[in-house]
Amino acid sequence: MDRTGFLPVSKTDLEEDGIRQPDFVYVCGDAYVDHPSFGSAIIGRVLQAHGYTVGMICQPDWRDPGSICILGEPRLGFLVSSGNMDSMVNHYTVAKKHRKNDAYSPGGKMGFRPDRAVTVYCNLIRRIYRRTPIIIGGIEASLRRFAHYDYWSDKVRRSILLESGADLISYGMGEKSIVEIADALDAGIPVHDITYIDGTVYKTREEESIYDAVRLPDFEEVSTDRTRCAQSVRLQYDNTDPFQAKRLYETYGGKTFVVQNPPQKPLTTIEMDDIFALPYMRRSHPMYDAMGGIPALKEVRFSLTSNRGCFGGCNFCAITFHEGRIVQARSHESILREAEGFLKDPDFKGYIHDVGGPTAEFRGPACEKQRTKGACRNRQCLFPECCKNLIVDHSDYRKLLRELRMLPGVKKVFVRSGFRFDYLMADPDKSFLKELCQYHVSGQLRVAPEHISDRVLQEMGKPRTEVYRSFVEEFERINRELGLKQYIVPYLMSSHPGSTLEDAVALAEYLRDLGYMPEQVQDFYPTPGTVSTCMYYTGIDPRTMKKVYVAVNPHEKAMQRALIQYRDPDNYELVKEALLRAGRRDLIGFDSHCLIPPRKIVRLSGKGRGESRQREKTQGQDGRGGRRSGANRRTGRNGKRQ
Repeated sequence: MDRTGFLPVSKTDLEEDGIRQPDFVYVCGDAYVDHPSFGSAIIGRVLQAHGYTVGMICQPDWRDPGSICILGEPRLGFLVSSGNMDSMVNHYTVAKKHRKNDAYSPGGKMGFRPDRAVTVYCNLIRRIYRRTPIIIGGIEASLRRFAHYDYWSDKVRRSILLESGADLISYGMGEKSIVEIADALDAGIPVHDITYIDGTVYKTREEESIYDAVRLPDFEEVSTDRTRCAQSVRLQYDNTDPFQAKRLYETYGGKTFVVQNPPQKPLTTIEMDDIFALPYMRRSHPMYDAMGGIPALKEVRFSLTSNRGCFGGCNFCAITFHEGRIVQARSHESILREAEGFLKDPDFKGYIHDVGGPTAEFRGPACEKQRTKGACRNRQCLFPECCKNLIVDHSDYRKLLRELRMLPGVKKVFVRSGFRFDYLMADPDKSFLKELCQYHVSGQLRVAPEHISDRVLQEMGKPRTEVYRSFVEEFERINRELGLKQYIVPYLMSSHPGSTLEDAVALAEYLRDLGYMPEQVQDFYPTPGTVSTCMYYTGIDPRTMKKVYVAVNPHEKAMQRALIQYRDPDNYELVKEALLRAGRRDLIGFDSHCLIPPRKIVRLSGKGRGESRQREKTQGQDGRGGRRSGANRRTGRNGKRQ
């Protein structure tokens, strides 16, 4: 096995690299993939570029303390993350059932990491190395930096800094803060004295040492009073901007204080370019080859990260809390160099899978003010209307896509990151949308209206449904002009706070009129660190402190989800119950506007004389047959039977 170029993963590797003791040991819940789409690879390479040595312990056996010792004690400290995903989201569906696959593990198999991986790994380290500094980061630690509602245990949990026993959290993307932490430790500063670095969270027992700070509601209040919980979330979101944020702190038992320093400043284009120019191997470690490799690498291997951060501000998305609202972008030269590297890879077939980030077409801050003064504290850039100061300009992104598709050996450049259709519609120049349809869509364009009820969209922080309808009309008009048969595939969400059964029925009627039934539906998943999760737990919108309806009963959530896929025979009973509860008996029948027939139609397949035949039998209390409904004959926009 040739591991040349990878960071060391064993004592033998350390010896081959001439390292007696690594400066840091990175313990990660993901398998080791040395690619800039993986946070552990970025942090490892950034530290290496600054002269520090890093060893990797990926997916250690959490039942064996010896697994944490394979590289020995690091000189400066342990770095711990769950990987690219929160370990609980990685393991469980929204129905709290175990997932069957883990794309970040060898062969896609489950079982290589524990639940609450960061806490488990830290506790494992502390059993062996009681005084060695531990710095936690990544999505799991970042979104749990303060007291937070935990969907899986259905309670408010303490800051992960206290639960894990770690010394510091490096929250957000972490490249700047981890180097400052490393430099401080290398200078001999005790870890408990590293209290001044932006983008970090520390703990102290000395309240008088906390300066220029806003005190959040105490943990005891947040965990027992839902109004105080909502107020805490509001304060946290008011202080996510690196230019304006105050230091925040939270009290536990009147004696322990968890303190969050303001976020790190956004990366410059040069800093972004430098990070993506580091010597990544761009593949998974060869030790996984015999196990089938790491499935998550497949989609990103020939994809290009163009930006990070998002000023979209969707309430169910944690990007604001993790990456921030100020968009940071790489230069064209940096992206083109990475794409040219694809051409040297024998596995590259000429198709670039994606060019984007959290939102594909964002290539800079929303307005000039954000560059020096940050994002507005009490105003969103796109919601409820586009801000008058918003810079709507697709020219730079369009130029980038043109340059990429002109590279010799590139056959097609796809864009699979999400688009903000409201941002597209705000651009008076529709030539970009035409070029997108002509060159960068492969039959289907995926966008995220999420719902069609303005009441629900208000709670989501999404634009009104009329904006989406206008976008659909424009998309269809352009494709008619181009003579292309391309379709929009909408991402839809059920049971988001604010959504009632009546709203879910309205969405089902919209899909009926559209002639489309989505194959996949995302039921709202209350993950840590989002405004929508706060609504789910408290029943309060923290932006306004007004009450909001929340479907928390699993059966009602199942009905809302079933309504979106009302044509699925397996959903018949749930859909019928939902329609009756909503007082919409008019949608049960055989007319073309009805969603379901009065009785369930069951298809039976059999074979006779070598040919397949189908029979239909109507099951009801009377046992008599019935005729097929218009809904069951309906086909989707792509011509396929739904």
